[in-house]
Amino acid sequence: MSDAQPYYLKDDGVIPNSALPLLLYPQVIDAAHADRASTFEQRFAQKGWTHTWRNGIYSFPHYHSTAHEVLGIACGSARVRLGGNGGVVLNVKAGDALLLPARIGHQNLGAYPKGQDWDLCRQARGQRELYQIARVPLPSRDPIYGVCGELNEHWPHA
Repeated sequence: MSDAQPYYLKDDGVIPNSALPLLLYPQVIDAAHADRASTFEQRFAQKGWTHTWRNGIYSFPHYHSTAHEVLGIACGSARVRLGGNGGVVLNVKAGDALLLPARIGHQNLGAYPKGQDWDLCRQARGQRELYQIARVPLPSRDPIYGVCGELNEHWPHA
């Protein structure tokens, strides 16, 4: 099991971020693997994270108030701003994964826990988004390692 690296990000006035940490899972899929995108999709699905998609990360800061998200870096590398202007910039590369709690701003392959549908929020949040964020349940399984994954260590269940 890889050691997930937690990052705690504060509300920057535009992006609310979360009390739950963003988790970086370095090199969870071998960078030499021929079809990392399909491997990420299969692993996410096996762990109960569905609604997979393939694309890059948007170039504008945004967050989701209705779902947590996992991003699998299938090819190449990128500098990704997380948490809005007051957040962190991480260098990610093929084989890495990022687990984003609802509210964490991000500017690219992702999936959501079964039963959660995403929305797209770009502006300062209103009461509706704050209400929705508070109602997002914690996932039952880590998207990379399942029931015994590091999500359980870093995101304690209420």
